[in-house]
Amino acid sequence: MTIENPSREEIGKILKKAKKIAIVGLSDNPSRTSYMVSEAMQKAGYEIIPVNPTVDEVLGVKAVKQLTDIEGHVDIVNVFRRSEFLPEVAADFEKIDADVFWAQLGLVHEETFHDLTEKGYTVIMDRCIKVEHAMTK
Repeated sequence: MTIENPSREEIGKILKKAKKIAIVGLSDNPSRTSYMVSEAMQKAGYEIIPVNPTVDEVLGVKAVKQLTDIEGHVDIVNVFRRSEFLPEVAADFEKIDADVFWAQLGLVHEETFHDLTEKGYTVIMDRCIKVEHAMTK
């Protein structure tokens, strides 16, 4: 099995349409990749929602413990957790019926990819949202 991400053009359209990004595993440590990427997306105008049970707030935004604690619609769920955690994140993703499941650079879980795409969800894996956003300008 392999994964096939949407085309760069399609990813660009997703990013232009999206407003709210839930970031699973967002660290409050400024030296962590999740923090740097999320800060860049926030500065680019996206509403970010930190999803991490171990922090109270990141980048001035109150954190939630899990995806199902978020109120309102989420456009993209951006995941910064190891690949083996993607299935459980995907289960919560389905509960909130967000539009796009996005696993950051280096994260791939083929079974989760195929399970979500078969259910009609847009799934992006092993791509950095900050890099993809920079390419859409």
